[in-house]
Amino acid sequence: MAAPKNPALTRLQALAPTASPKEGSSSSLGLPATPSTSLPLPTPLSTPSTSAGFSSRFPTAVPSKNPIALRLYKVLGANYRDVSTREALETLSSFYAPPEPPSSPTSPATRTTPAAVTVNGKQPPHEEDEEEEGDGEEAWGAEYVKARRKDALSDQARVEIDGEAALRARKNLRRDVEIKLADSSRKFLTAFAEVDQKLDVLQEHITDMQTRCEEAQGKLQATHEGCRQLLDRAEGLRTQRQATAVRQSIISLFLSRFALTETETQAITSRDVPVGRVLFDVMDRIATIRNDCRVLLSGEDGETKAGLDVMSLTSSLLDQGYHKLARWCSFEFRQMGKDANLEVDDVMREAVRRLRQRAELLNDSLRILSEVRQNAVLNSFLDALTRGGPGGLPRPIELHAHDPTRYVGDMLAWVHQVMAGEHEFLDGLFDVKDDDRIIGSIRRQRSGEAEEYVRQLLDTDLEKLCMPLKVRVLQTVKSQEGSITSYKIANLLQFYLLTVARTIGDDAILSQTLKQITDAAYRVFFDTIDAQGRSLLRFLHPPDADLLPPLALRDALQVLREIMAVYESSLLGDEDPAERESAFSQILEASVDPAMEMCQRMSEMRREMSSWDRAVFLINCTTYMQNMLQAFSFTGSHVSLLHKEVDRHVKTLVTEHYAAFLNESGLKPLVEAMNTKPVDTPLSRLPSSSSQAVSAALTQFDTFLSNLDVSSSSRLGLLSVPRLATSIHGDAIKRIGVAYGRVCEVIRKPENKYEFAGTLLGSRRPFGDMRVLWQVLGVDEVDI
Repeated sequence: MAAPKNPALTRLQALAPTASPKEGSSSSLGLPATPSTSLPLPTPLSTPSTSAGFSSRFPTAVPSKNPIALRLYKVLGANYRDVSTREALETLSSFYAPPEPPSSPTSPATRTTPAAVTVNGKQPPHEEDEEEEGDGEEAWGAEYVKARRKDALSDQARVEIDGEAALRARKNLRRDVEIKLADSSRKFLTAFAEVDQKLDVLQEHITDMQTRCEEAQGKLQATHEGCRQLLDRAEGLRTQRQATAVRQSIISLFLSRFALTETETQAITSRDVPVGRVLFDVMDRIATIRNDCRVLLSGEDGETKAGLDVMSLTSSLLDQGYHKLARWCSFEFRQMGKDANLEVDDVMREAVRRLRQRAELLNDSLRILSEVRQNAVLNSFLDALTRGGPGGLPRPIELHAHDPTRYVGDMLAWVHQVMAGEHEFLDGLFDVKDDDRIIGSIRRQRSGEAEEYVRQLLDTDLEKLCMPLKVRVLQTVKSQEGSITSYKIANLLQFYLLTVARTIGDDAILSQTLKQITDAAYRVFFDTIDAQGRSLLRFLHPPDADLLPPLALRDALQVLREIMAVYESSLLGDEDPAERESAFSQILEASVDPAMEMCQRMSEMRREMSSWDRAVFLINCTTYMQNMLQAFSFTGSHVSLLHKEVDRHVKTLVTEHYAAFLNESGLKPLVEAMNTKPVDTPLSRLPSSSSQAVSAALTQFDTFLSNLDVSSSSRLGLLSVPRLATSIHGDAIKRIGVAYGRVCEVIRKPENKYEFAGTLLGSRRPFGDMRVLWQVLGVDEVDI
């Protein structure tokens, strides 16, 4: 086996000279060596100092026949930065490195520079300190000189040793390299001999192992042949095991989906598990199982036994769950007595919602709830009447029995408050929400199963409250004699009747009871009104001299005014105007008709009373009633009837007032003659309408115009409404002006044969000119 080549030794062989140089040039061409184990590397030629120094000492043209110059160029041109060159030099340095001298105080490794020499443990001073020290110079000067001499001798010995090493390297480099290579090859051979010996031992072991493996293989083959049947049996069992595992996984998945765990079953059947979210989740899971199980029952193979068993088991468990909810709800409902907090939690609301799927169980529980709430509401009502609230506040309602309106109002307000509380409780129990409703506004009737349950339960809860309420209200109503108080109570009952009917419906027991009480209250009220009307007609007397409405009429109308104010305050504002009038028309008829009849009878009691005074009296009474009714918006129809009655009497006054003006103005004979003359007889031929009679009438008319007050008349001073007096006086004046114009027109006609008709009319004011007459009378011609 060939020894491996050393790249460092190869490089050294390449650098070694083929011929030994002369001894005179050996010192200049040798490799310098240091006392250390390796030779220092020369500085490369690329450094600035070397290249600059070389180029300054030697010319660029070197003679080719000078071996020393060629050698120098070769050495100086070598690249000492190459890795292989550096390794070669390091190897060469290891071959010829001088031995280490024994270390001594003066050796290069341990000697000190003159600056480090100490004398008696003190460092010698620097040169610039020599003058300052003075006397201490002699103490260390001798030691310093000795140290410098020893360093010079050591440097000279090192130069001699480096020259000898370089000489040996030039002479024996090839031999030493070959010896080194041979020594290395022997070491390789020795090592590989040991390896070869170990490999032989390993081969013996491998052969022995192979023999034993072949024996084991034979035994295994024999055992396999003998156990084939057992293996087949094991394979079959393995296959069965896999099939069983698959079936087990399928069964596990089936049971996990279609069966309940022990904890879930306990939540349904055990009394120790309370009703809550756990029970609801289990019931939801049972419902999901039943829905999934219907898929099994509707498969292609028909109904399966597993599906039927699951349906039967889940049905039983679901029934147990519903019965558990019903028992729990019944227990909780029994606790909702008088002092119970009527707030419904989520568990109770969810339990009732689920029980709605089993109406018979829910009805049994709700029956218990209604009985408990009936007794609680009745006891609370009796306590509110007799004992009052906690600590005596609010005070007992029966303390205000002397005030009928407050007494009845407090009872109805308490009933309405309890009804609202019960309604809110039942809405929360059945989860009925009305997000659009504002608190305090009227409830809207909604249709639905939950709303029907709420109405029925609310009606049942307030059932026992109706009898004591009815007895007390009817006793209070029947004991009233005044119509105002009776109407206030009746109107109050009507308001609560409408409120309750809109909340629980018209068919509820409380609504029916309030309707009966309201009808009874209105009967009492109308009986009182009828009694007042009869009392007005029973005590009659002739009108007073001032012809004003009598005191009885004013008192009756004042009572009617208060009743109308009560009715107006009870209106909600959303009623139709016609509905408002129709609701109050019966009261107006019962109050106004007796008053009108009384006035008519009073005007007829004085025989010597003229029709003029009778009309003035009736106008005063009618306008008094009309002004009383006009203040309210729901009396429009009766105000119209009274206005027609006033117009009828006003026409009577206008006619009589005009007749009086005709008589005073002297135009009455002329007007009568014009109305009664024969057709073929001229008017001037009649005695009452002759020229002399016409002249006398016009003179009297002139005097009438001079004395006439066109704005008022003393005859109309007894009218209580100045506006009517002015209207009647103005109408009579217009009619007298029209009569004068008719007289002038008739006189001017030729067929009446008046001589000098123009002279006859122009002798007195208004000179036959109607424009002058209207100016005198203060009448605008447009209004005629």
